[in-house]
Amino acid sequence: MAQPYKDSKETKKKQVALMFDNISKRYDFLNHFLSLGIDKLWRKRAIKILSKYSHNQILDVATGTGDFAIAALKLKPEKVTGIDISEGMLNVGKEKIKKKGISNIELFLGDSEDMQFEDKTFDAITVGFGVRNFENLEKGLQEFHRVLNDRGVAIILEFSKPKLFPFKQIYNFYFKVILPVFGKIVSKDDSAYTYLPDSVKNFPDGEDFIKILKKVNFKTITEKRVSFGIATIYVAE
Repeated sequence: MAQPYKDSKETKKKQVALMFDNISKRYDFLNHFLSLGIDKLWRKRAIKILSKYSHNQILDVATGTGDFAIAALKLKPEKVTGIDISEGMLNVGKEKIKKKGISNIELFLGDSEDMQFEDKTFDAITVGFGVRNFENLEKGLQEFHRVLNDRGVAIILEFSKPKLFPFKQIYNFYFKVILPVFGKIVSKDDSAYTYLPDSVKNFPDGEDFIKILKKVNFKTITEKRVSFGIATIYVAE
């Protein structure tokens, strides 16, 4: 299991929270810069998929600084609720929402593997690049299933591993060499952007991830690979 701080004796969950606290003020810049802005296009595509489902009450898990929650407003939901384990990231998100004058997004400190919500509370769940950070992936996905209503859907955007030449080779070089160097310089956190490629490498993407979704009782699951397989949008009904 990939962990941000390999010499730490803290749980992965506490390490992830600390890591995101450490990089929270530079996260948005790094995220958009290092992805060349493509992450925004992936979110737009995920939101377009969500538009075909009920989306009055949306839960954005691992909301971070709130980019996915803000993008979901295009669907005009009654409310978007965001949860994250990093208080630093949430503080940046709350400030962003305040500056934009948004009133129907509410962000909470919360654990995706032990949510504070009642059963069948939400129409939809979104999560962008968050599930690979779960300490117990299956437990987190069980919580997704629990808080969704009977016609609910989870839209999960996550990095995956390209398989085609030359994208696989370019991707591996960028993730293992370029990204850690720039991430370290800008974020001032030695571990954050070496953890990223490790976490992607260890994440069970594609069919392996779909098997876990089925195990926790999601019924209809599709995957849409984007940008030559750099990321995947999973749709779990």
